[in-house]
Amino acid sequence: MQEAPLNPDAVLAEVFGHASFRGEQGDVVRHVTAGGDAVVLFPTGAGKSVCYQVPALCRPGVAIIVSPLIALMRDQVEALRQAGVPAAMLNSSLNADEARAVRDDLRADRLKLLYVAPERLVTPGFQQMLQEAHISLFAIDEAHCVSQWGHDFRPEYRELSRIAGAFPGVPRMALTATADPATRADIIERLGLENARVFASSFDRPNISYTIVQRDKGKEQLRDFLAAHESESGIVYCLSRKKVEQTAEWLNEQGIRALPYHAGMDASARSRNQDAFINEDGVVMVATVAFGMGIDKPDVRFVAHLDMPGSIEAYYQETGRAGRDGDPSAAWMCYAMSDVVQRRRMIDEGNAPEEVKRVERSKLNALLNICETTQCRRQAILSWFGEQHPGKCGNCDNCVFPVDTWDATDAVIKAMSAIYRTGERFGVMHIVDVVTGKTTEKVTRLGHDKLQVFGKGADTDAKTWQSVLRQISASGLVAVDSEHGGMALTEAARPILRGESRIMLRRDRPKAKSARRSHDGAAMSSGVSSLFELLRSARAGLAKTQGVPPYVVFHDTTLRAMAEAKPTTLDAMAGLPGIGKAKLDRYGAHFLKVIAKAA
Repeated sequence: MQEAPLNPDAVLAEVFGHASFRGEQGDVVRHVTAGGDAVVLFPTGAGKSVCYQVPALCRPGVAIIVSPLIALMRDQVEALRQAGVPAAMLNSSLNADEARAVRDDLRADRLKLLYVAPERLVTPGFQQMLQEAHISLFAIDEAHCVSQWGHDFRPEYRELSRIAGAFPGVPRMALTATADPATRADIIERLGLENARVFASSFDRPNISYTIVQRDKGKEQLRDFLAAHESESGIVYCLSRKKVEQTAEWLNEQGIRALPYHAGMDASARSRNQDAFINEDGVVMVATVAFGMGIDKPDVRFVAHLDMPGSIEAYYQETGRAGRDGDPSAAWMCYAMSDVVQRRRMIDEGNAPEEVKRVERSKLNALLNICETTQCRRQAILSWFGEQHPGKCGNCDNCVFPVDTWDATDAVIKAMSAIYRTGERFGVMHIVDVVTGKTTEKVTRLGHDKLQVFGKGADTDAKTWQSVLRQISASGLVAVDSEHGGMALTEAARPILRGESRIMLRRDRPKAKSARRSHDGAAMSSGVSSLFELLRSARAGLAKTQGVPPYVVFHDTTLRAMAEAKPTTLDAMAGLPGIGKAKLDRYGAHFLKVIAKAA
């Protein structure tokens, strides 16, 4: 097999059609190509795959790419093959004959990249087969899975530490898009990468707008949000399978094409819905978090959460599935205190060690603080990952629509007094009934209408009291019991009850607003837009014929460049981003005809 050029820049241009590396990509590629180990901490959309694909083509032998995600393996292998790269995958989706053919190609040195699951890599039989091959490098994707402090811990990742001893001198890479400082340190220690060079770029995704609202008729709020994203592809996350199905059905009744996805569905139905989302435009996928990891669709324009995720890492990773192409995209979430209670119950009832549960509770509280903050959401999110941001990003709801605050000290004292006087065991709604003086059957039966605090907050509406209780929970003044949702005071409440300090709270907005900005780079004139749609249609036809996602043929960014440049020759087309030699040979003439016909 003829080796690829050893020059990374030449490989990038000839194979992938890009004139230069982005950000720190070039530094990573050159370091690994020269034989160095690396830990790569890049956000989604920053091009982590280039960091191992280019060195794999520059170094002699085959690169072993470790990934737990079959969907991502499939997409990346197909994209590499489209670019003329001999790549393959070995996973449970292959039948016996297909798997045998891949192993034969590996033994015959016919591959440059082989994608495998971590479970397969550490089996003795596969290790023996790799010992007989010429390995150029190991790349461990989704490396946060190795850490018990990460949000997606997988025990089988721990076994990957054996690679260093079994293959001395072979460069190793660990890559992830989500890792707080503790998880990063765990990755390095668990994988034996203490001497590796760490490449950490900014985790900021400036093209994503962040909006978080308090839930009040969540489905209607979701519908209003989706009205700004008509005919766009996006994901709506729900916590339960039942809610997934109910939400998808309701959205279809509202005239929005929505498909469900969760682990309890028939596998064929799940696969059909996933294929529709990947291959078609304007599909809304309503899903549990079982969907999304490994989905390489670049033009997801929004990610919405109808329930609160379990941590900032989970929220960041899930919202990061939007806008991988760099165009403006939206992250929207609605939540309520009931989400926090449910999440805490899930933690408490889990099988994790108590130390891990403690960390999970801390991470949930950190996400709740981001939901309740009056400051720039981007600044708060990045701070969790150890990154400083000046705030005032101009692309989150708190920056676009600044939050009003008020001195809520007197109201907080009344709320905390009601919690204490009722025995520190009741939930939000009962406390609200007490302070507003509502004589429910429960209030009168328990004699809480006789308390001095009863009705002391009747001049304030129930929604404001709910907001007060939610915010003092987020700030740690009260603790919420995960089993029944009962509220109890913490030590932090004492200074306020004693009059030693005052507290400012945010005013909930009367109507949810979404922060959404225009993006000059994505704007097109009517003529360019018309040609762009023709090119997209041509791409869809080619993709359907080959049975591959449209973005595997060309990304929207490449089609947009075609529509703007209107090349008339293959040489002119070769200069556009995302068009390597193999794709130019395969598709160039076809798209030139579309452009000429539209002229």
